[in-house]
Amino acid sequence: MMGNAMWHLVAQSDAVSKGVLLILLGMSILCWTIFMYKLIIFRVKLNQLNNAIIKLSSIKSFTQLTEQLATWHTTMPGYFLSKNIHMLKSLLIHEQLPIDRVSQLEQHVNQTIDDVLHTEEQHIPFLSVCASVAPLLGLFGTVWGLVHAFIRISEQQSADIATVAPGIAEALITTLAGLMVAIPAVAMFALLSSYIKNIEKQLVKLADIFIRLAQQHSRTPAVHTIQQSSHATQLAE
Repeated sequence: MMGNAMWHLVAQSDAVSKGVLLILLGMSILCWTIFMYKLIIFRVKLNQLNNAIIKLSSIKSFTQLTEQLATWHTTMPGYFLSKNIHMLKSLLIHEQLPIDRVSQLEQHVNQTIDDVLHTEEQHIPFLSVCASVAPLLGLFGTVWGLVHAFIRISEQQSADIATVAPGIAEALITTLAGLMVAIPAVAMFALLSSYIKNIEKQLVKLADIFIRLAQQHSRTPAVHTIQQSSHATQLAE
């Protein structure tokens, strides 16, 4: 009965109110689509990063790193390490990494983290926008509906509850719809933001391991290691 009554109110509303409801419906569909997609992707990538960190924690040389990299070419850790190995190769002098160039490598690693996070954050701000705009859009529909409700009351020259209630109910339906979009959008944005922070933490851990191996690399000969690194990087591409 409640559902039928609400649908009856929507059917009776004017074109502007229906337009507001359609916009809110579209925003809701987009929010849920973005949320479900990002949630699945973030869980997969966090699992990849966790597994990579566990495996790399026991690695002592670039030779072992490149052996692992060959198996991660389609994953986030593989992409991250591949880009930084390219930079490492460009900084080598006589197949060794000078100490004074380690800082350049660290800057590149940090920039790679920023690039990865920027890519992962795409479309998430839309959730925040919907959380802010939806209640205001619903309020606009309500104000518009109330104006028309009072006009109808004045035309009928009656203020009894049977005359007033339907018009006010029609007006308030857009506010309800706006809140039904905004409240989940706030929760979705908060949850996905927490996943982004976790991904950032894991990338920083992965970067620390890579920098540690690069610093070891700067103190040891690396002809054989770099040859293997080049081969593994080609596989990662």
